[in-house]
Amino acid sequence: MPQQPWPLPRSGRHRVPAVPTEPLTSSSLPPWRPLLRAAQEKEGRSPMRRWVQLATTGTDGWPRVRTLVFRGWRDADTVELLTDQRSRKVTELNQNPQCELCWLLPKARCQFRFKARRLTLHPDDQERRALQHWVQLSPGARALWGWPSPGEPLASDANFPEAISDGTPPPTSFQLLSLRVQEVELLELIGTPHRRRRWMAQDGWIAANLNP
Repeated sequence: MPQQPWPLPRSGRHRVPAVPTEPLTSSSLPPWRPLLRAAQEKEGRSPMRRWVQLATTGTDGWPRVRTLVFRGWRDADTVELLTDQRSRKVTELNQNPQCELCWLLPKARCQFRFKARRLTLHPDDQERRALQHWVQLSPGARALWGWPSPGEPLASDANFPEAISDGTPPPTSFQLLSLRVQEVELLELIGTPHRRRRWMAQDGWIAANLNP
C-alpha cells in the first residue's frame, strides 16, 4: 500500500494535537452555526448527527450525490470531510470546486443546505490536518483506505484489510476535503407554514426569511 513519509505521533508531549471541532470563542461563529449544533444535539447518538450528503458536478455533466461523515470544522465556516483520493468526487471537485451539502436532521425536523467551495490548502497545512484526522480514526475505520480503488470492477482476488494498525502512516489514498461555506439555507418543518431562512457570506451572514 503506498504511503507518504509523514511524521507519526508519539506519546506524551509529542502527541499530535486533536483536531479542533469548534472555534475557541462562540462570538466568532456565523449565526447559523449554533442552530446547526442544537439540531445535531437533538439527534443524540444517531448517525444522522454526522451524515451529510455531498453533491458535485460529474465530469460527464451529470449531478452526483453521496453520503459522507462530517469530521468537524476547520474554522467558523469551513467543513472538513474525509474521502478516498481515488474516488470520482475528488476528480469532480478538482474540475469544479463548487458543491452543495445537504444535512437532514430528522429528530429536529430540519434540513440545512450549504453552498460551498473546496479550498486548496498549502501542502504542509493539508498534510498536518490530514494526519490529525488519521490518528483519531480507529484501525477498522482506517481500513477503508487500504481497499482497492472505489468504483472499479471487483476482482476475485481483491484484498480488503479489516484494519490498519496504529502507527501506520496515512496512505496516499487518504484525502481531506476542506469546504468553505458560502451560503446556508435552513428549512424547519415545524408549524404551519414551515420556516425557511437563508444566510450568505457576502452579506455578512444576515438572515433573510423565505417562503418555505
